[in-house]
Amino acid sequence: MNSVSDKCALFIDGPNLSATARALGFDIDFRRLLREFHGYGRLLRATYYAPIVEGQKNPLITWLAHNGYTVVTKVTKEFVDVSGRRKVKASVDVELAVDAMDLAGSIDHMVLFSGDGGLRSLVDAVQRRGVRVTVVSTIASQPPMIAAELRRQADVFVDLRQLRPRISRDPS
Repeated sequence: MNSVSDKCALFIDGPNLSATARALGFDIDFRRLLREFHGYGRLLRATYYAPIVEGQKNPLITWLAHNGYTVVTKVTKEFVDVSGRRKVKASVDVELAVDAMDLAGSIDHMVLFSGDGGLRSLVDAVQRRGVRVTVVSTIASQPPMIAAELRRQADVFVDLRQLRPRISRDPS
């Protein structure tokens, strides 16, 4: 149970949250999402992590940065794989993990929007510092969007489909 005096921070793996919402058939209304999590305690920060293509404008990133979110971006890297195919790569997991560890001493509750099993160690480390961790993803898709080890590590798992009525964008 959360206390209204609990200091809370949101860490949003942008690509992971987008893929999860898409798998569930809805779009996130980020204004409503922020409002929803203000009720989880004293929201100190909501950080959205996203890869970007250099030189391309991203209206969502711009909107988030002007509407209550801290935005952390990482420029994608292009490379050619061993088969000769061009690939694009960018992961924001390290940035998210570093920021979460930096903030862990100042919060009571961390809400992680990701299903990436690679973040299980981060959740464990933050919990050892006395922080409760809620992970938001889904098991409703096939395959599930959350790694079993991350779900087991979380203090609380919230299926994104439960939040849908309160955070989805109005289709009109």
